Amino acid sequence: MGTPMKRLILLGLILLNCSFVFADTLTLKSGHPDSYVVKKGDTLWDISAHFLKDPWRWPKLWGVNPQIANPHLIYPGDRLTLVFIDGEPRLVVKPHIRKSPQGRIMAKDSAIPAIDLALIRPYLVQNRVVDSDWFETQPMVLGGESDSRLHVVGDVIYIQAELTMGDKFGVYKQGREFNSEEGDSLGVEVILTASGRVIESGPISKVKLLSNFRETVAGSRVLLIEEDSLMSAYFVPRAAKISSPASVLASEKHYREMGKLDVLYLDKGREDGVETGHVFSIFRDGEDIVINGDGQPVLPQERSSYEAMFSSVSSTNSIKMPDIYRGKLMVFKVFDKTSMGLIMINERPVRVADKLVTPDSLLISE
Repeated sequence: MGTPMKRLILLGLILLNCSFVFADTLTLKSGHPDSYVVKKGDTLWDISAHFLKDPWRWPKLWGVNPQIANPHLIYPGDRLTLVFIDGEPRLVVKPHIRKSPQGRIMAKDSAIPAIDLALIRPYLVQNRVVDSDWFETQPMVLGGESDSRLHVVGDVIYIQAELTMGDKFGVYKQGREFNSEEGDSLGVEVILTASGRVIESGPISKVKLLSNFRETVAGSRVLLIEEDSLMSAYFVPRAAKISSPASVLASEKHYREMGKLDVLYLDKGREDGVETGHVFSIFRDGEDIVINGDGQPVLPQERSSYEAMFSSVSSTNSIKMPDIYRGKLMVFKVFDKTSMGLIMINERPVRVADKLVTPDSLLISE
């Protein structure tokens, strides 16, 4: 192999190695403060946005060890100072200790969470995506002791199954059916309408309703309350790493367009390697620009039916434009084939079918 070729290969390896180092280096925001005093209502994500270009990378700013549960508890009043350790920016905490006039140490407020849990708490409990065939085999609500067709808190309902005394169940109604782009079933959305406890067990069990979010009707199904419905407040965001891009499956609230702090469904789940805390960048596919017979570019909205037909069967006169960055989301709940995420950064409206990929800090637009 000639010397020039060896030099080119060596240069390529050096550049590749540098790109990996750069991708893992935190980029501080221009004009960042040197310190910050934590306020009530702050989140770790919000605080990191004062310092970082990519606030989702706050675990690295704090030097978080992902193997340690709830590694950093930060409280209102704590002063955070930006320092550099081995050339890397880090936030260190000076605890704030409040004392009463008598000198007694006062109890602190609750530690601040990674994100505002009020935004996702209803979905942690109320929304699930399950296999449709499995859901249809679950115990069914037959009716209740009251004459009303709708049942609310305090009512006793009848369940077509022998349930265990004292167990707590959720009552669910069926929502949307989700399918992949290839038409494969991803499951059915089921929404919690009420919760209750078994007060009598038998072939037809009795459940007393303890809470309700919507009226309960005959034909609903009951499922054991999930243990993971009380998830940790301390999500540790990290770049999603899956074998193929995910996409936006649906808006939780049936919106046509979604923005910051809206909740959506992804078309990938536990079986695809998605985990809580995974962060995705959101992109809209770039449009195909057709070159007409005169050699001029024609925008999609300006195409004739002939040009549109021709572009669909030939790639020689069609040029794909770059994908357009929309924002970032973080996954907070995972099912077998789908997940739920919260849009944390939003530069343009997000729509169903937008592409979700591993965040890349090398993207200048982000």
